[in-house]
Order: sequence, then C-alpha cells, then structure tokens
Amino acid sequence: MAKMRLIWIVLLSGWLYSCSSEEDPVAELEQETGFLTKGVYPLEDIQDLDVVINEIGNSQYVLIGEASHGTSEFYTWRADLTRRLIQEKGFNLIAVEGDWPAAYSLNQYIQGQQNGTAQQAVQSFQRWPTWMWANQEVANFSEWLRQHNQSLPQNQKVGFYGMDVYSLWESLEAVRSYFTFSSADPAIAQLAQSAQQCLAPYNQNEQLYAAATTQGSSCAQQLEQLLEAVQAYRARQPANHEAAFNAEQNALVAVNAERYYTQMVRSDAGSWNVRDRHMQETVNRLIAHRGNGAKIIIWAHNTHVGDARYTDMASAGMVNIGQLLRQQHAQAGVYLVGFGTYQGQVIASNQWGGTVRVMNVPPAMPNSWEAVLHAYSAEDKLLLMRELQDIPEAMQSRGHRAIGVTYNPTYEAGNYVPTILPRRYDAFLYIDQTTALSPPAGGSF
Repeated sequence: MAKMRLIWIVLLSGWLYSCSSEEDPVAELEQETGFLTKGVYPLEDIQDLDVVINEIGNSQYVLIGEASHGTSEFYTWRADLTRRLIQEKGFNLIAVEGDWPAAYSLNQYIQGQQNGTAQQAVQSFQRWPTWMWANQEVANFSEWLRQHNQSLPQNQKVGFYGMDVYSLWESLEAVRSYFTFSSADPAIAQLAQSAQQCLAPYNQNEQLYAAATTQGSSCAQQLEQLLEAVQAYRARQPANHEAAFNAEQNALVAVNAERYYTQMVRSDAGSWNVRDRHMQETVNRLIAHRGNGAKIIIWAHNTHVGDARYTDMASAGMVNIGQLLRQQHAQAGVYLVGFGTYQGQVIASNQWGGTVRVMNVPPAMPNSWEAVLHAYSAEDKLLLMRELQDIPEAMQSRGHRAIGVTYNPTYEAGNYVPTILPRRYDAFLYIDQTTALSPPAGGSF
C-alpha cells in the first residue's frame, strides 16, 4: 500500500510559509483577520446550523468533509448536520468514504435487517484504517439511524453505503457468494470464481498485483466479463431488486479496484482520479436506484469534498468528487461543507498499516486559514462562503491543513493544501480545539 501513501504526499504538498523577521507574526495575523467583516457565524449548538440548512435549500447533493479521519468533532458535527437534513430536508441516502461490502453490512443493521448492537455493527469495517468507521461516534449515529428508520416503510428508510474502491477481493467474493448460494445464475458464479483464480497468486496483496501488471499480468478481462454478466442479470430483474443492485455494485467495485491498483504503480494522479470517478459513479447509481425523491449526503475527507479546482490538485491533474458533482449536477444543487481545526488531538498512525495512536495536533502554521481563523477568535465558528467572495483578501490562496490516516506532526509544512477557501466550499465549520475519535464502547482501535 506504499503507493497510496504517495497519493497523500501529492495531495498534501509542501506549503511554504514566510514571515518577516522584522514583524511580530501574531500582530501581523491579527491585522490580516480584519478582512473577515462578514460571513462569520457562531457555532455552539445544533441550532447554529440553521444558516447552512437555509442555504442548502432544495439541493439534492450535500457533501460534508473532514480535515482528518480521526477527529471526534468532525464526526459529531457532520452527524448533527446529517440528522437535520434527514429530518427537515428529506435526505434519504448517505454515501461514505468506505468499502461497499462493509458499509452494506452496517446498512443492514441500520435498516433493521440485522440484530445486535451498533457497536457490533460498525465492526464490519475490518480494513485498515478500521477506526475511520469502527468508532463510537459512528456507532451513535448508526443507532440513531436505526431508530429513525424503525417506523418507516422499506422504500423510505435512510440507506448507508460505501463509495470507495479498495475492496477488490471482498467485493469479488460477495458476487461469487450471491450467485452461488442464491442459485440466481450458476454461470455468473463460475465467472466470479475464474476471476478469483486469476487473482489467487497475489494472495490479496494489492501491491503484489499492481507490480505484476507492469510485467504484463492482468485480471482485468475476467473482471470486466463478470461485470457485463452481472449487469445483464440485473437488467432482467425488477428495477428495485436490492440484491441484484448490490451484486452489480460489487462487480463494479472489483473492476474499478483493479483499474485503481493498476494505476497505483504508474500515476498518482491517475489512480486518484480512478478512485474519485468511482465515487461519483457510485453516487449516481445510488440516486438512480432510489428513484424519485432521492437526495444524498456524502461523507469524505476534505480532499475529496472540497472542489479540487481551487487547490493545487488541479495543477497535478487531479479531480475529486466535489468538483465532479458540481460540474455534473449544478442544476440539481450541490452544496460542499468543509472542516478545519487550529489544534488538538487526532487518531492516526505514523505509517501505513502501522500502530494506531492518539497524536497531538500542533497549532496551525502562520498564514494558514486555520491560523487566521484562530487569530480572529479562539472560538468555534461557521463561515458562509458566498458572503466572502467579494472580499479580495478572502479570495487569496492560503494553506489549509489536511491530516490523513498517516500523520507526522513534526512535519507540519507537508500537511497543508494551498486553497482558495470561498471557492473550494460553500460553508466551512471551524473547530478551534479538537479531540480524538473514541473506540466503540467495550472495544479498542
């Protein structure tokens, strides 16, 4: 998985800060915050989200980010906003930056089709970094969703789905199992088994498979044949056939995962774009499957949610789901919400696949968006970006901190993405002091 880490290196490219040695940086920052004459609102309780709810209006797509994958406040505020959108705006789909098979298992609990507890249900997320979804904050929200869905007919229950692309082997096994044990189509089960046999020499090691593709090996043809067969099967089923939709999505994940891992050893931008275009395709498929009245909330890191055109991702040839959905569905309404923090704690690791621990997040670097917002006031706040777009100082590109699942607090300069904030998002939730995610009750990370 080393190549995945390189993606973050590109995304979180070094952002050099320079402060005049003749001036006090704090005084300089205080002077710089003078441009924030409007667009800044308090963020103390859930009612303070009213201004965002009003701006969202009738939008069909709401993307809610996070500046790290390990910060409790990002998860809880995101859940609070999502609850209100479900209750007040009729949103009925949630797609997250997680694997389809694991999220689908949690979805069954949320929809009342699986017994147990929410703490047990989130343990379906077994791929490192497991803490992204197997945490108490997600368990609490999952329990709320289950209760919310309890009195609703099946076609009105809120669904919770994964939109990521990593689960090549898990998704392939899900396809094989469905067509084997349901006796839906033994020929498709055989195609799935043939694809598994092609991949068997790599022992579920993505890096090993990716390296083999550079020597001419490939299982792409077997996976594409499988997808075509599953698509034909689903076309023969009723439009709302949930099991057929699940099988088709798993077959699609397998195809796009193979493309992602093939690109992983060739192009960082290429593999990133395969991944985010898969996310876009998954969102579109969920909307189409749900049918009339479908409205979707997307949970992912800021680097996926915030429009890539207003960061240095654009110059690297990268797109992301926030940009893609804005471009494709502007008429239906696409609203992007970002997050940031000045300092605190976070769950992360110092290397891919390494030990998980609580890390300290140091004060934001001078001249970054987080430092400017802290200098404005050491309080949580909410920014509405349309109100800042006619202020020249607000439209300058500044560093915006992004913490991945691997994090090195001693190398802060590499964790900032140059960003025109009022263009990248529609709203921004700033939490001055943050805390780390909590493990599920009775468990650990």
